[in-house]
Amino acid sequence: MTTKSALLRFAGAGLALGLLAGGTASARDLTVVSWGGNYQDAQKKIYFEPFAKKLGKPVLDESWDGGIGVIAAKVKAGVPNWDVVQVETEELELGCADGFYEKIDWAKLGGKDKFLPAAVNDCGVGAIVWSTMLSYDANRIKTPPTSWADFWDVQKIPGKRGLRRGPKYSLEFALMADGVKAEDVYKVLATSAGVDRAFKKLDELKPHIVWWEAGAQPLQLLASGEVALTTAYNGRLSGINKAEGKNFQGVWPGSIYAIDSWVIIKDSPNKAAAEQFIAFASEPANQSKLPEYIAYGLPNKEAAAAVPAAQQKDLPTTAANLPGAIPLNGAFWVDNVEELTKRFNAWLAK
Repeated sequence: MTTKSALLRFAGAGLALGLLAGGTASARDLTVVSWGGNYQDAQKKIYFEPFAKKLGKPVLDESWDGGIGVIAAKVKAGVPNWDVVQVETEELELGCADGFYEKIDWAKLGGKDKFLPAAVNDCGVGAIVWSTMLSYDANRIKTPPTSWADFWDVQKIPGKRGLRRGPKYSLEFALMADGVKAEDVYKVLATSAGVDRAFKKLDELKPHIVWWEAGAQPLQLLASGEVALTTAYNGRLSGINKAEGKNFQGVWPGSIYAIDSWVIIKDSPNKAAAEQFIAFASEPANQSKLPEYIAYGLPNKEAAAAVPAAQQKDLPTTAANLPGAIPLNGAFWVDNVEELTKRFNAWLAK
């Protein structure tokens, strides 16, 4: 489902000119990869297009749906055709351990202390703080859900349910629906009995689930009425509400928040430009513009402090939105993602 922006047309011309001049793959323009939808639309306005002007040449952008296997294939194929990629927690940890990313020179970013501690990594720079949450169309649902137990209750709120395809989040939410307190979820999930319990709870909902993969899909499912409730990313909800006048709402208690990071693919022929891009996207003056378009928290402390109060209410990092929410346990998923993905795929195929 990877898509390329209209700027891609410049890539072929740039590469052709480089080859005519005796150049190599280094003539390829900088390519930045993110998550598509209204989030990437916002990134184009505040990061990609302004940086292209500063750089004096095109910046290409693509979207992806995640997965460390995609990164591994890019690196193992030789000179990668991606340069900067926004990755999730376990992709950052696994890719860094396997040598798939260039090391970050934090001096070029003004030092680590300018960022939230969880946004600092040897291989990655925090890009956003975001939440996955229970979401619904308030124009269709008159009695709002308040918990994952409601999400599982198709008698109380009839209709299909949207879940991101994969064990991550699905297992955590299943346990919360089964009565596990949010703060105890990873303690329970760390046991074989806890994993069995989560899959048993998923069994109950399985006939009613519509699986999604790309971040824009749950919004489409809500808009069409194909699902009554879905998991979705908090920023996507506020983004489509602003852009299209929707009334999509989310439930903060029971949500899971995480940090996405910018990484530079190993042996990128555009490493210098990639470093400049990450620095540009991390500048407070630029990063602080993001919540105007989409409500994600900001890893740069100065940028977060500059966000207007009216926008703070929709951010996962706002104090009022944190009670009952939990951080994604990246260490758990680094250790267990392969085994649990195999089990999930086998369960899904039944």
